[in-house]
Amino acid sequence: MGTMYGDWLKARREAAGLTQQQLADQAVMTRSHIAHIEAGRRVPSKEDARRLDTALGTGDVLSSFLPQDDEKSIAEYFEKVLVLEQQAVTIREFALAYFPGILQTKRYARAVLGAAYPPVSEEECDRRVVTRLERAKILEDPLTPVVWALLDETLLRRPVAGGDVMTEQIMHVVQLAETGRIRVHVLPFDVGHHPLMTSMITLMWFEDQPPLAYTEGGHVGKLHDSPSMVRKLQHRYDLAMSDALPLKESLALLRATAKGYGHHD
Repeated sequence: MGTMYGDWLKARREAAGLTQQQLADQAVMTRSHIAHIEAGRRVPSKEDARRLDTALGTGDVLSSFLPQDDEKSIAEYFEKVLVLEQQAVTIREFALAYFPGILQTKRYARAVLGAAYPPVSEEECDRRVVTRLERAKILEDPLTPVVWALLDETLLRRPVAGGDVMTEQIMHVVQLAETGRIRVHVLPFDVGHHPLMTSMITLMWFEDQPPLAYTEGGHVGKLHDSPSMVRKLQHRYDLAMSDALPLKESLALLRATAKGYGHHD
């Protein structure tokens, strides 16, 4: 979301002579939540906005002008996840068909998003690519979030784009892992059936709220906040990870696969 809303909140808070912690105490929320809203990383709920209006004496301004995304370049079911992804301190991904969005290169993202059905216009495809690349900017911070990527070998073997694009994409992931920015593990074919075969999974941990999980498959996504379901998905992830290749072996397989795509051009 844009920062206009957050900037206005910050200006009203400072005009009232309040620190973020003092406003958080009065509005019954955490200081980090206030910080995320002011920085434009989090959209407050209607109840959050109401409490902020009450604490700052701003009538219903913050409630009436909650940020809205008029030109949606993401699926409706992913909207909340997009915001949460920016706040997470740890993210663990399992990818079954495509490389995780935060790890995608521009050309790979365009190949994936351009193959949408029903087809989308070039302009819409461009907007979706930009949104996906914006998501990847969370990796510009050298430490947070901590990212683990568990990749099913299927996504390495199915060429969703030309050989040069696949090579570039795979080596991008290799480079991120070699520099220590992410951990990557491949779940090989010979594992056979495993507990994550039905969908992709994103697990997220935060500073100021319980962990969440997101599952997606067949153009349907669901954000899970039930503690029991989140734990169940975490356990499934851990079980699948126990069958994955170690980091060094995973990187060797990634490099060999990238080299193979290069030879097919």
